[in-house]
Amino acid sequence: MFLSLVDMTEIVSQLTSEYTIVMMSIAGLLLASFSSLFSVANPTSALPIFLSLTEDDSEAERKTTAKWTCIYMFMILIIFLFAGTAILSFFGISLSGIRIAGGLIIMRAAFSMLNPDKAGKKLTPEDRSHAMKKDDISFSPMAMPMLSGPGSIAVVISFASQATNWSDYIVHSVSITLVVLIAYVVLRLAPTIVKYMGTIGMNAMTRMMGFIALAISVQFILSGIELFFNF
Repeated sequence: MFLSLVDMTEIVSQLTSEYTIVMMSIAGLLLASFSSLFSVANPTSALPIFLSLTEDDSEAERKTTAKWTCIYMFMILIIFLFAGTAILSFFGISLSGIRIAGGLIIMRAAFSMLNPDKAGKKLTPEDRSHAMKKDDISFSPMAMPMLSGPGSIAVVISFASQATNWSDYIVHSVSITLVVLIAYVVLRLAPTIVKYMGTIGMNAMTRMMGFIALAISVQFILSGIELFFNF
């Protein structure tokens, strides 16, 4: 009886240890996935454009625009998450190639974020003029390319290229959902955020996200090179 209890204790201890390792692995993946996507999407950088394009809208219309912007954003990113590997296979693109290309795209966006006064997520005068005439700006330019543009899509496709099982896809889907929900909150509170953060505060936030995005882009490129040469 004593040996049986000892054996049961060891089994429970082993199961608990394995469960802890799995949960820590999932939590680590979720954190890495969320931080990568959030820093590249950077919803706060879209606030000035959102406010300028909805300045004549009522509160209800602005709320509707924010809602549909985030719905489109979610749909775009989820589609590329689950269809990413199929897209790569169709065009004959290797995983190393997509990681390096994605890293370069994110690096370009990161440099723009590090200089928000000169570049960043801004529209050309022609794009802005066209958007002002549109009845609905939620898909274009807000969802695409402001929040789920080439950089965000590159990150999501990279997620898909590194996923090894369905649990990875679930984790990445959760991270996309979290980023989209935060983007919705940011857009809904846009006037308040801009009022309290001001231009200096928003530029500082954008630069911080740009530095994180730059580090992510370098890691993407290094992992692509490592995969290509089988290090």
